[in-house]
Amino acid sequence: MSQASDAFPSRLKESEDRVAPFIRTDPVVHSGNKYRWHGPLDEVALSKYERDGFLWFEGFFNQERMAPFFDELLEMAQDKELLASDQVIRDPTTGDIRSVFAMHEFSEHFSRLTRDPRILGMVRQLLGSEVYIHQSRINDKLGFEGSGFYWHSDFETWHSEDGMPRMRAVSASLMLTDNSEFNGPLMLIPGSHHYFIPCVGETPDLNWRQSLRSQRLGIPDQKALKMMADRGGIQAPKGPAGSLMLFECNTLHASNANISPWPRSNLFFVYNSVDNLLKEPYAANSERPDFLGARENTTPLTMHDDFPELA
Repeated sequence: MSQASDAFPSRLKESEDRVAPFIRTDPVVHSGNKYRWHGPLDEVALSKYERDGFLWFEGFFNQERMAPFFDELLEMAQDKELLASDQVIRDPTTGDIRSVFAMHEFSEHFSRLTRDPRILGMVRQLLGSEVYIHQSRINDKLGFEGSGFYWHSDFETWHSEDGMPRMRAVSASLMLTDNSEFNGPLMLIPGSHHYFIPCVGETPDLNWRQSLRSQRLGIPDQKALKMMADRGGIQAPKGPAGSLMLFECNTLHASNANISPWPRSNLFFVYNSVDNLLKEPYAANSERPDFLGARENTTPLTMHDDFPELA
């Protein structure tokens, strides 16, 4: 642990004084005035991202082109060695596959997706640097059975348990299925990324084994959540398969359980700046596995120009 020099103190002991939410000092768009427009995003989009902490692109890809990812998911369900590994997370209620991590490392199709010029261009513009994949996964919420996830900031976890120093990462979520108000879409609190909310509860050893199934630590208290929601409201962007969301690493988000008949499956990949490499965890006794927070493969991504499958 290195909390003595921690700019974002969290996972506090119950006996410690509560630290109130405080305004971030890290920029939201990191490219600065000189290079602000060196990328595909115009000033309207950049200002919206700075204000809300996310951008939504309905129908970004052709929805019929999402099928190959379902084929891969079916193949994974038959891979006994993979199913027995820590990279596969099962739903705490049903036991079905909920997430498969490090998708970009064993799926060429996924790897090419992370290097799509349209996505990579926007991410480089937002982060003001070359980037690498910090984490990737496929999330699958089955109809009638998919569990939800409580409100949290990804940065709080990545900072506390992975040692990510600053708020300089962007998450991309690509919808494999239609996302509607009925099947547990991602909910976000606009503007919440402007505040860091310290959380109470020390990180136990190997906390990731539990937290990936049901998050109980790194959760803001209800007073702070209400304050953020009263300020910014709650939005749940919805649209067809092939839609894309980019959201800032500190934006508060959550999702409800899926009790509809229709599945909700999304691809999720996190871009981190090469100038923001992981250090020692700030509030955990040991590092999480590399498939949750990359330390070995931090080579800057190169654009993949030939992308016929997702044109």
